[in-house]
Amino acid sequence: MEYLPVTVDKSHLITIGEKLYSESIELIRELVNNAYDADATEVDIRMTDEWIEVRDNGSGMDREGLKQYFNIGSPEKLIKAKSPVFQRDLIGQFGIGKFASLSACECFEVYTQKGNFAAKVTFDKKEWEKEGDQWNLPLEILPPDRERGNGTTVRLLRLTRKFDPEEVIRKIIEGTPLKAPNFVVRLNGMRITPRSLSGHRIPFLEGTEFGPVHGEIVVLPSSSASTEKLGIDIKVKQVTIKKELFGLEQWGKMASRISGEVYADFLPVTTDRTGFILDSPQYQAFKKVMDKVIHEVEGILKRLAGQKEKRKATKTLKEALQRVHRALALNPDLSPFGAIPYGGEGGGMGGAASTSMKSEREEPKEVSLVSEEKKEEDQIPKKKVRKRSPKVKRLTPNAVVQRMKFGEMGVSVCLDDFGEEGPESFTEGTVIYINREHPLYQREAKKSETHLLNLTRLITQEISLMKDTKNPRQAFLRQSKLLRDAFI
Repeated sequence: MEYLPVTVDKSHLITIGEKLYSESIELIRELVNNAYDADATEVDIRMTDEWIEVRDNGSGMDREGLKQYFNIGSPEKLIKAKSPVFQRDLIGQFGIGKFASLSACECFEVYTQKGNFAAKVTFDKKEWEKEGDQWNLPLEILPPDRERGNGTTVRLLRLTRKFDPEEVIRKIIEGTPLKAPNFVVRLNGMRITPRSLSGHRIPFLEGTEFGPVHGEIVVLPSSSASTEKLGIDIKVKQVTIKKELFGLEQWGKMASRISGEVYADFLPVTTDRTGFILDSPQYQAFKKVMDKVIHEVEGILKRLAGQKEKRKATKTLKEALQRVHRALALNPDLSPFGAIPYGGEGGGMGGAASTSMKSEREEPKEVSLVSEEKKEEDQIPKKKVRKRSPKVKRLTPNAVVQRMKFGEMGVSVCLDDFGEEGPESFTEGTVIYINREHPLYQREAKKSETHLLNLTRLITQEISLMKDTKNPRQAFLRQSKLLRDAFI
């Protein structure tokens, strides 16, 4: 049997490096993550228009380590899985990320030191192409620097593009494990810190057959909502792979208030670490969990929105009742509850406020003779008749109820949901119900002024009908007068 050799043109190595990531800026993230895998506690990035340097104090590499470093597609990180010092989950998987530097420069140098071994390896794109079929890189052995200690420095020379420092910071925040203990990253001397979101936090923890899915959804305040970076960060080994909406786009503007992070270390990522293998069983299990989480978040969001609407409606209803109370005070003849009392025991303007104690004392007492038989009848205990409780409507948790008193009497106003096809308002006993789901209420509630006017209109309408239901024309005239005096 004859065999054919499988060969790879060396020019493809440059092609892989140049086209591995959709954005050249990803290479800096890759270098920082390599330092994390090497148990570095500090990573210093320095940038100019001519060069970029990424320096760490990790474990460094010896000769064998350098050979492994330049082994394309090495599975070593998949085999070891944990770093030796801090037992960190290793981020790298494919062993080709270091060549991503070629997407932004023509040459990069790797200087490393471990114990008594120190060396520099240079990858020059032009020299690499000159060597023909030779797959060798120049290795320069250096004297160890005791002050420097263990670690690795990668320098990118002859840059082919410029990097915006703000964009670099954003990529590092999204794509590196800044929240991990014993890990600090600086750019030109300034420490980069992870972002912190303020808002209503919804933590969650769910299990799958492949591992846990956990994280935190944050409902941002309206003032912090943004359409620039929509979605929830999906992190694998503390590194953001991509943002996902999980159906949030169907929520309209409300989607801009949803942010957060979800961790699922078992997800299989693509080679460029910007996506997932969507048809894998791991991702399908993850998506099922997130659909459940988003459904729960939707319910919480509706409740929060209802609470906000309830506070707004309560404030507006209070003002509407104050205006109606003032209008009834000006027109006591229009009140179905009688005159509104003023003053206290000293008399005052309203005669209905108090009753003269003197007149009560001056009234002659009537004396009636009652027979002994009658007295005995009165002493026989009568069977108590149990009063029926009035029927009460079952209200929703977000119902708003306020009471307006007129002396010993008054009226209660309840704002609740009675369906789009339900009446705009109605009265049962001394309770006025206003339908918040009515289309007219929904439209008028968008602005505070029209909301106040609409509530006042409905309250005066129902109060006017309480006075006399036999003459609708007279009731509308009474409402018109009350509404006028409530606002003018």
